[in-house]
Amino acid sequence: MPSQTIQWFPGHMAKTERLITENIKNVDFVIEILDARIPISSRNPDILKLTSVKPRIILLNKADLADPDATAKFCEKYTNDGCICIQSNSVTGKGFEKIQKAYTELCAEKLQRFEDKGMAGRKLRAMVLGVPNVGKSSFINKISGSKKAKVENRPGVTLTKQWVQTSIGIDLMDMPGVLWPKFENSTVGENLALTGAVKDDILDIESLACTLVSRLRTLYPSLLEARYKISEDYSDLSDYDLLELIGKKRGFLLRGGIPDTEKTSKILLEEFRSCKIGRITLDII
Repeated sequence: MPSQTIQWFPGHMAKTERLITENIKNVDFVIEILDARIPISSRNPDILKLTSVKPRIILLNKADLADPDATAKFCEKYTNDGCICIQSNSVTGKGFEKIQKAYTELCAEKLQRFEDKGMAGRKLRAMVLGVPNVGKSSFINKISGSKKAKVENRPGVTLTKQWVQTSIGIDLMDMPGVLWPKFENSTVGENLALTGAVKDDILDIESLACTLVSRLRTLYPSLLEARYKISEDYSDLSDYDLLELIGKKRGFLLRGGIPDTEKTSKILLEEFRSCKIGRITLDII
């Protein structure tokens, strides 16, 4: 099946870009949350341009779902780029213990100015940014100890900015998740769709599943084979044929023994997103 052209830029995302532009002057630093499974594809280039004047902490979130070796390499890359990079899990709070030390280091000069002016203890302000479904709301709720940010496992839930207090010396400006108008690289759009940053109901589920099959057979063939008990040579099969084979292996059959590729596609995507296939990173460093 041909790859899909994925475009996703509803009105609230255009509004978010305006909110970022208007409010970036009101914060001291940026917390940019990336999906550790796609640390390149989940990085909005427009956000980089709009917030480049501020120092930043990068959270490689959902690190428990990603290939640990790849995550370590991306952490090193972003650290070398001048950011402070932390591997995190917004559900459990893993990695959060490093945030206070990180922003203290990042904003040392500003904190010293506060102290010199007799304002020691004044809270810093951070803008929290990321693409939809990257775990921003879970991060906000975990670090604030509340449930002020609405959390659902689908993109486009947070629609307006909100200020949230924390107990670690910073106030957070939570911004809606925002994509960008055009994905110059089709792989970026596909990776965002595979991880759920783009709503599934605007896509052809079988084409998306074939894209995932293509990624897995190239990057993680042993995980694919182990999960779906594939022992035969499939090198000559197309991605769609391999999807059918997975359906047969799982017993998803229609009348006449025809593989139910729609059901197979839904299950394949769910099992990738829930880490049942294994810890996988789709971007390559």
